[in-house]
Amino acid sequence: MGTQPDKAFKRLLWWIFTGTRGGVNRARLILTIREEPMNAHRLSQRLHINYKTVVHHLRVLQKHRIIVETGERYGTVFFPSPELDECYDEFLAISNMMNAQI
Repeated sequence: MGTQPDKAFKRLLWWIFTGTRGGVNRARLILTIREEPMNAHRLSQRLHINYKTVVHHLRVLQKHRIIVETGERYGTVFFPSPELDECYDEFLAISNMMNAQI
């Protein structure tokens, strides 16, 4: 018995990825950590994005419950949140519309 994904969270996804600067990089981060959870340094290397930029986007995504972290400091690894998992189809639709590529 599943619950219906939160409509407010779906609206938040649209805003975070299409209504703000940096949406394409945020989508690339999500696509990457969904494939393989990793820390900010590895994300920066994998996506060829400045480390400080990656950290900024990760903070935004955490603040809005789109990703969660495990570990501390440099070893912190990022994962998609349970809320994002529930609305992942919506995220993919947004990502496809943006044509975000890893």
